[in-house]
Amino acid sequence: MKIAQVGESILKTPARSVAKDEFATDNFNHFCDALLAAMLSAEGIGIAAPQVFDPRAIMIIASRSNPRYPDAPDMQPMFLINPQILACSEQLVWEWEGCLSVPGLRGRIERPNWVEVNYDDRQGKTQHIKFEGFIARIFLHEFDHLIGKTWLDHISSTDNIMANDLWIETFT
Repeated sequence: MKIAQVGESILKTPARSVAKDEFATDNFNHFCDALLAAMLSAEGIGIAAPQVFDPRAIMIIASRSNPRYPDAPDMQPMFLINPQILACSEQLVWEWEGCLSVPGLRGRIERPNWVEVNYDDRQGKTQHIKFEGFIARIFLHEFDHLIGKTWLDHISSTDNIMANDLWIETFT
């Protein structure tokens, strides 16, 4: 799967909800498997369907330590379909983020420290969860892709943008 790059219109387009009758289809399950494979192949810790030119509200978060995020906690890949934010912390945390759709750059942005979410799992069952810290940041980053945003939309100053190679030299 090709990953959309910043500037492509799909990244500015809000995703559409996945209908209940789509969940049990072979097409849906094949797409979910391919989305996971694309994320793993690109060494991502999350991905959203619009990043591979699919307009549906599907995301995966899959924190794990890798060269881009050496301190990331390990978790099994988690599919969140039609996610809805119910609440988030008032406390905001500054941190550097990268994105498969914004290659070569990092941005330092503020995000809530925790987020409470409803979502559908791959079987179409509604679930409820609270994410904290780095996992909340991954969720919010991928959620942005579902509402037509990237981390670039949160940049408050060009001082908060850095080349990824320089970031790795400086912070890892």
